[in-house]
Order: sequence, then C-alpha cells, then structure tokens
Amino acid sequence: MPERPLLLFPTPELASRIKRKGFPQKIHKPDMTRQGIRLPPMFHQLQQAISQKRIEVQATASGIEPEFVLVIETIGSVDDFSNAVKRVEGLEWMGEIDSDEIMPNEDFYLEENPQATLSGKLFLIMSNQVALSQLLSLWNRYQQDPGAKFDHGLAKFKNVFDQVKIIRPWDIQDRLFESGIIEYWRELCDIPDSMIPFEIELWFRNTEQKRSESVEKISRLLNNHGGSITAQCVLTEISYFSIMATLPVAAVQDLLNNNEVDLIKCDSIMYFRPVGQISAKYSDGVELIIHDLDQSDLPELPPVIALFDGLPLSNHDSLRGRIIIDDPDGYESEYQAQERVHGTAMASLIIHGDLEETQNPLQRNIYLRPIMKPHQRLHTREECIPDDVFVVDLIHRAVKRLFEGENGEPPIAPTVKFINLSVGDYSRHFHRQMSPWARLLDWLSYKYKVLFLISAGNHATPITMSQPYGSYTALQNFERQSDIVLSLIRDLRNRKILSPSESINNLTIGAIHDDLSTINALGNRFDPFESLLPSPISAFGTGYRNSIKPDLVFMGGKQLFKVPYLASSTQVIPANGYAAPGQKVASPGVASGTTNSYTYSRGTSNATALITRNAGVIFDATNEIFTQQNLASDYSKYSTILVKALLVHGCSWGEIGENLKAIMNTDHAIENPGRMINRWIGYGFPTISNVLNCDTQRVTVIGYGDLSNDQAHIFRFPLPSSLSSRRFKRRLSVTLSCLSPVRVSTQRYRDAQLWFELTDRGFVNSRKESDARTVRKGTLQHEIFEGIKAEPISDNEIIEIKVNCKEDAGKILNPISYGLVVTLEISPELNIDIYTEVATRIRPSIRVRQ
Repeated sequence: MPERPLLLFPTPELASRIKRKGFPQKIHKPDMTRQGIRLPPMFHQLQQAISQKRIEVQATASGIEPEFVLVIETIGSVDDFSNAVKRVEGLEWMGEIDSDEIMPNEDFYLEENPQATLSGKLFLIMSNQVALSQLLSLWNRYQQDPGAKFDHGLAKFKNVFDQVKIIRPWDIQDRLFESGIIEYWRELCDIPDSMIPFEIELWFRNTEQKRSESVEKISRLLNNHGGSITAQCVLTEISYFSIMATLPVAAVQDLLNNNEVDLIKCDSIMYFRPVGQISAKYSDGVELIIHDLDQSDLPELPPVIALFDGLPLSNHDSLRGRIIIDDPDGYESEYQAQERVHGTAMASLIIHGDLEETQNPLQRNIYLRPIMKPHQRLHTREECIPDDVFVVDLIHRAVKRLFEGENGEPPIAPTVKFINLSVGDYSRHFHRQMSPWARLLDWLSYKYKVLFLISAGNHATPITMSQPYGSYTALQNFERQSDIVLSLIRDLRNRKILSPSESINNLTIGAIHDDLSTINALGNRFDPFESLLPSPISAFGTGYRNSIKPDLVFMGGKQLFKVPYLASSTQVIPANGYAAPGQKVASPGVASGTTNSYTYSRGTSNATALITRNAGVIFDATNEIFTQQNLASDYSKYSTILVKALLVHGCSWGEIGENLKAIMNTDHAIENPGRMINRWIGYGFPTISNVLNCDTQRVTVIGYGDLSNDQAHIFRFPLPSSLSSRRFKRRLSVTLSCLSPVRVSTQRYRDAQLWFELTDRGFVNSRKESDARTVRKGTLQHEIFEGIKAEPISDNEIIEIKVNCKEDAGKILNPISYGLVVTLEISPELNIDIYTEVATRIRPSIRVRQ
C-alpha cells in the first residue's frame, strides 16, 4: 500500500442532467420545385433496374420476387427514419451510415463555406417493386401538396424528401469498395488450379426464412461457377450474417474481368471480403540473446488478463509456470516450436514488460487462447487466423467459453477482466461503418463487463517522401523529421486504424517511436526520428462518428527504415528483423527446444501488450485500496471501467504533441493541427506511475456509480484553502469511462451517452489539448484543465463535477455503470501538502455501498 493512496469520493448527489441545445450549421437545400426536377429521374432509374431484375428472375427457376437495397443519401440529420421505413410494406431497414465526406454541389452546400464537405447519412433499405411503388406514391403526394398529412408514422419521409441528394441501388462498387478483395483475388490467381476461399458478408435479414433464401440463392450462383459454400455464421445480436465460399481460379478471373457476372450483381450480398488477413509475418533471421531471469515466486492468483493470439512457447524460461494455455481447437498440432513467435512475444511483454528494463513479473497467471496458427501464404509462412474460420465466430466462442463455458463445461476463466488483442485485419481499414468484429467486441464488453485492449494496427508500407533520398539526407534533423511526418499525413487515407480497433467500448492503442534498447550499428538502416514522435507505422484515427481513436499511445519500439539502393528514390521501406532497436522479448529461437532466446520487436502490438500489462498492475493496486475500505463488492462491479479510466487518466500530448505541432505549423494545408494530433495519438501518452501514486503536490480521487436516462451525479472535489490568492500553475485532469449497450442497426449506435461538466472552472479556466465536443462521442472522456491566476479559496471551496446520462441510440433498459477519476496537481516548487488537505475533507464522508 503506498504512503499516499488514491482516495474515494463519497456517494454522489443525484440530480437531473444538463440539457443543452445544439447549433446546427446552416445548409442550403433545394426547394420543392428543384427537388421535383432532381428526384423523378432517380425514381425512374430505380424502376428500370427492378424491372430488369424481374426479367432476369423469370429466366431462372427460382421465381423469387426480386429485391434490392436502396441507398438514400441525405444532407443533414434525419432522426428515427427507421421507424417510418418499417411502416411501409416491403421496405426492410438494413441500417444507416454517417458520412462527413459528401461533396457539395449547386443544390446542397454550407452557406458560410460553400466549398466545405457536408455531413449526412446513407440510409440502407431493402425494397421490392411494391415497396418502391409506395415510396414513389408518397413522393408524388408530397410534391403535389407539401402540407398533405401522411399516415401515422410516415411523416419522416417528408424530411427525407427535403434533404435527399441521391437515391440509388447498392451496386457492384459498394460490394467491392475498399474491402481488399480485388487485390486478394489477383494475388491468389497466381496459384493455378486452386480453389480460392473468400467471405461473403450478406445483408442481415430479420427472419430465418429470408436468410435461408439468401443462402440458397448464393449457393446456386456459386455452384454455377464451380464453387460452393463451405460454412456460414449468423449472430443476431450484432446483425451479422456471413458465409465462407470457394471458387476455382478461372471463375475468380472471370469476376475480375467481367462486371456482369451474376454473382457480383447479387443483391443479397453486402460485401465480398478476403479471409486469413489477420496475421503475424515472420522476419528472416533471429538474434539469440541469453538472458538470466529470476524464476522465483511463480504466481498463484487467478488470471485477470486473457491473451488471444498465436500459440506461445510455454516452456520458455520467462513464461514457464505463468501461462494457462487453453487450446480447444487443437491449433498446437499445427505449430513447430520455432513458429511460436507472436504469442511468445506478446506474453513476454504482458508478464515482464520490456526486458531491457528490470521489472517485477505480474502477480497473476495470464490465460492464453490461440486464435492463430501457421499457414503457407504464397512465398511466406505466417501465423494467421485460419482461412476456414470466421474471426467473429472464433472470438465469440472464445469469450463465451471464458465466462459461460462450452459444451456443458463450467466457465474456463471467469475472473478475466481484460483481453489483449494485438491483431487486426489489415484488409479492413475503418471507413465510416462499424465492422462486424468491432460490433462484436462492443456487445461482448458490455455483456460480460470485460475490456478489450486492441492494437490500432501497423502500416509497414513504403513512405513516399517529398524529395529523393539523397536530398533528404542533406537536410537538418527537424527538416528530415518534418518530411517523414508530413508524408505520412498526406497518405492518411491509406493508413487508417484497422478493424476491430474502431470499437467504442474498448481501448485502442497506438505506438510511439521509442524504446529502451541500444543500437550498436545501423548498417544499411536509418532512424527517421531523433525527437519523440509517433511511430511511423502506427495507424491513424479517427473512430466511429469522429470519436477519438486511438485512445492512447505507448512505447512500441523504434522503427528503422532501409537505406534505398538509389539516392534518387523517393520511397523508403520499413526495416524488419530481430536486432535492436525495439522491445526485448522472449523468442522461440531457431533451434527446436530453445527455451532461453530473446529478440527485439516493435509495433502497435507491443504497445498494446504493455498497456495490457499496466491494466493488470492497476487492477491489483486499486483492488487493494477498495478491499482495505471494505468495498470489495463495489470493486468487483466497477473494476473494469475504473481501470479503463485509470489507464487513460495520466495521458497528455506532452512532448510528442509539441513536436507534432511544430512540424504541422510548417504546412499551411493542415488547418487544424490539434485534430490531426488526436487522429495519431488520441489522448496521448500515459504516465502510469503518477496515476497509481499520489504525493504532496498531486492528489487523485476515484468516483463511481450508476445512472439512467436524464439523471446526473454531482461529485464535489475539495479545493485546498492553502492555495488561496496564490499565483501558480495547477492542472485538473478528469476522466470518465463507461460501457454502453449498442444498437447495431442505427448510426447513433451506443444506447447511452455519459459525459461530465465542471460547473465552475474559475480555478482552472483553460481547457487543454482535445476538443470539448470530440471527447464526448465515445464511452471515454478525458480532459485537462489548467489555471495560473491567483484565486481566493474559502475553507469549504469545491469544484463540482457533474456526470450526466442520456439516451442516444435507444432506451436505457438498465442503469449504466461508470467510473470517474479526478486529479489535482500543482507546481512542484510550491511547497504545500495538498494531498493531506483534500484527504482530510474527503475521508470523513461515508461511501454508501452501491
């Protein structure tokens, strides 16, 4: 127990939430006369399309009424349109997509900035001929008489008709857009006489009969081309419906060359997707480093950390007796000892941290479930999710096994609170729409009160600089760094976070370009950064609905680059390998049976594993505080969200942010450097030691509770009167976290929005770093407030922190649990013991059990 432990707020006061009205931007929209000119041709094209489909269906034996998905793109907000759609027979709600990338035209534009991109929605609606006729009838009635009264529940169609920019069918380009399937097919077509596996994500239909009809239709189309369905997966809780399919190479080549192939025109299909894109590639050569490690005091406590990854070398000297391996799928039989690379490295980082630094191993075992196994892919052998497995189904089964058991068995590790996912789908960058994997993690995290720690993803692709390498080397250090940073920002579209890191309930971790290693020789490599900056391979956000992602960054190792063969080259390529720099981790080595090999690795996987390790450390430290105050039952309920808050609570942009700002200020094309910093490093880099330990100039208080719609809790943080009328620098950090149920069919997505506000900020009147609106878009709000002016403080002076709750995507059926962390810190040179003053006023209050 530290000398000055974290303090607990007394039970908060219940109040009503703060209600504020927004100020929407003024959008120019066409009048009814103009819409009467614009929309009829679109309806006519839709009628022609479905008539053509009717002809095509009549030529087959199925006789099924043709359907297609309408895409209705509107400008501005139209809330609750799904309810109106459900009242029209033949229309079926498929979902909606937020968009802030809609180009303006002469009809729709922002009046204050006509060139700016617009925000709106894409409504996705399954329709047949009858439903389309009804939709057209509603339009005609509205066009003839805008004041006409529609039947109950249909009035939202008027808003849509006012704001619609485009009505079109979901088409071939949508099914193939940014999925990576084209590149995947082309790559595998190089293997003659093979069957190519791939995934087909289907529109989720609300009835089992409709889903069966979709499968039968696609099975028939695949059979016509020599292919077949090998598996299917339905998860109704996240509206996920997908099949695994194979086609011969010749059929895939036909798909690539001919847009008229019936399979890619099938309206039951939402997306075509690659399989086996979640992998950990091996590098050539292993550096063996003999390392002595103290193996005393093996852990006996049950695990709170689970690692879903590759199979580790469990008898490695640093891992033996510290891992509980659970391999119900039998992946171990597919591994050679020397292939157990990624899981060994991640387990090593979680248990010991970077082995360049002497740290105590975790006090608990970690649970490990292999989700990858070796697979030969063209010229390389990689650890990856198997081609014949749905990652959504695999993770769902793995998590359910933890907390509910499987096949009649009891739960395998119900004490787990944190799950490390240092993997990502490099074929699926986050683009507007939540991936099924992210939806699954959000649903699982709320259901089981477990926190996933997810790597943002690495983009180990070439960087195209603004000048040849020969000219680059002649620049000063700041100019060289600026060239790399600005080149990465220009390529931001191709460097987005990877699925499932857009998850809103869980933490996404990026990497910074730093480690504790010593580089003995660069050889043909060069270091792009001498200052503290994000890793050049770490993925960029933002997250869902422009929320902050990644949430934070941590040390991911220095990533060197290869010196190009030609000085005239403008491209530089990341240098792989097992030599320093990087984090020192356990390795299986080259020779089978080697149990004391160590090597260096780097990337967002490493940063995520280190944050996961810190989650375990924080859990045990705060558990001790709650236990000593006879609040163990409270901690059992709130521990996940409290650790989530504490992991981020010590974050700030700090030196990394200052270095990025200095570079971005040299490029006038970057209009908002602060927003770009958020996209790369989120809330910043955490100082974990400060979070766990208070001192005389820094005091941290924890609060928690449960709120329903329109409720609020008021926490009162005591201000030390000894600071009265003194001019000095002070900082107040406030972090709020929760887990929200999700509603996957609507774009608002989270059922509950929780946020805090300070009712009086005279003492700390300056907000720092992240934008005040952006921080409220997820399930984690972290803000830093500062002040310096001399302010009078009475003996009972407080700062009120009001935690508010309101419904967002749907009804809040059960109160939402949250965790709150507040820290006040003052200049170290100010020799005043604020901890004792705050503790004296906090401790007499009684914390009522929740």
